[in-house]
Amino acid sequence: MHKIITLKGMSIAKRLTLTALFAALCCVSTVLITIPLPASGYFNTGDVFVLLSAWCLGPIYGVVAAAVGSALGDLFLGYAIYAPATFLVKGLDAFIACCICWFFKKLIRKQALDFLPRIFSAIFGELIMILGYFLFEILLYGLYGAFPNVLGNSLQAVCCTVCAVLVVSALYNMKAVRDFFPPLKGFPQGIKAKTTEETV
Repeated sequence: MHKIITLKGMSIAKRLTLTALFAALCCVSTVLITIPLPASGYFNTGDVFVLLSAWCLGPIYGVVAAAVGSALGDLFLGYAIYAPATFLVKGLDAFIACCICWFFKKLIRKQALDFLPRIFSAIFGELIMILGYFLFEILLYGLYGAFPNVLGNSLQAVCCTVCAVLVVSALYNMKAVRDFFPPLKGFPQGIKAKTTEETV
């Protein structure tokens, strides 16, 4: 008898540990590759782990990890003025990505097409990121000052979407990770308060 434990079945300590781990990954991936954008702000790869946080940890812990980790990245890089906006934007990015993934998983149940809900959810989440920063930078620099960064943020969204989908697909193909961390299969499993038993 083989038991698969969902995120809901984990202890609070383990959930908080995973949240802290994903927050650290969001922060490190934000700081690791940074390319300044024309107006202000910077291109980074942090959204890869923002999306992974959403898909793996769900709408509460995933949002916290994405928001806190990304905002810390801004602080470490000297973009403190962006940190409050980043906290809100990346948190909303993760929340939308999580909910949209769940919605499309309801429509697309074929395991072979598992990547489609993730692509759709990433697109919606990253559109929130682009729009959120655009609105914030309008407040800082005015309408024309905010436009130059739209292209950079869009390129970041495309790159991070591709990388996140490839990474989560690779992780799911690893049996040890798949068995320990079933939310990789979809949002609903991460919130159900039950364990699933399989006969090996």
